[in-house]
Amino acid sequence: MKRRAFLQATTAGLAAGAVAMPAIAQSSPEIRWRLTSGFPKSLDTLFGGGELLAKLVSEATDGKFIIQPFASGEIVGTPQAADAVGNGTVEMAHTCAYYYVGKDPTFAIGTNLPFGLNSRQTNAWLYHGNGNTLLNEFFSKYNLYALPAGNTGAQMGGWFRKEIKTVDDLKGLKMRIAGLAGQIMGKLGVVPQQIAGGDLYPALERGTIDAAEWVAPYDDEKLGLNKVAPYYYYPGFWEGGPAIHFFINQQKWNELPKAYQAAIQAAAGYVNVDTQAKYDAKNPAALRSLIGAGAQLRPFSPEIMDAAYKAANEIYDELSASNPNFKKLYDSYKAFRGEEYLWFQVAEYAYDNFMIRARARG
Repeated sequence: MKRRAFLQATTAGLAAGAVAMPAIAQSSPEIRWRLTSGFPKSLDTLFGGGELLAKLVSEATDGKFIIQPFASGEIVGTPQAADAVGNGTVEMAHTCAYYYVGKDPTFAIGTNLPFGLNSRQTNAWLYHGNGNTLLNEFFSKYNLYALPAGNTGAQMGGWFRKEIKTVDDLKGLKMRIAGLAGQIMGKLGVVPQQIAGGDLYPALERGTIDAAEWVAPYDDEKLGLNKVAPYYYYPGFWEGGPAIHFFINQQKWNELPKAYQAAIQAAAGYVNVDTQAKYDAKNPAALRSLIGAGAQLRPFSPEIMDAAYKAANEIYDELSASNPNFKKLYDSYKAFRGEEYLWFQVAEYAYDNFMIRARARG
């Protein structure tokens, strides 16, 4: 009797399991996505962000959700990445929103505005200042859903074939520079150029351009820019804390099971932290290496910085007057920036300035 009762209980349990298993399977479907990167594979910090996301999502879903990263140009080039996601050619992109200011200048705010927020302030605005919510309201017009996915920290001002001391030295200079920074530098006489990272070295070598900004010492050294343009200027005032995003096709995002959405959100958050941590760890040694190889480190003059700041604010006022999308986001961004710098002046800058003086004293 006991044996019969055990078998009956076991059979009932198996039957219950047979009913439950399809529901579990339906909640964890096998999904394959493609991700187009805005960066070449040679830049492991940037391209590596997409690879890291894919790894983390696969592990979190027991291999049920596979995202395959492709370097810029393997499916589409960087300038086409946002359109490729929006029209469903690929499900995702890992790129910078400001590459797409040709569609609408508002895209620039998704990455960084010249003389804008630093990296910590950018994350604060995106996560807790309603920034990414406002951005996604705007991105939805292009069938995009975006998650923060990396930051480089304050960037360098770029590589120049000749010394730049005054605003007059900028006139007629052909420079690779992205986003609204190109318009700002254009007001100072620069002729802005849009060129992908992998094409910068030959463009500088041939003299097609006279200067190029990219990121910071670690990536710039990989691209070999110091070999064709010896003067290395700082700071990159147009990118004090530039955010990178994962763009996701809005319909594809909405179709995902909640558990898969959570896996992507968690992985993107990890990538967001990890990217800058890599840059902060690797840039010091790379800068020493570049200087040791002959790079001439130079600060932009106060004259150039002041003129650029004036030009930037003129452009923001013009865009706010003519573009409601830009005004809505810029009003939020500007108000947040004002509060953040008041706070940073109290504690962060006071501490940093002391440490700089202490280091100088040995």
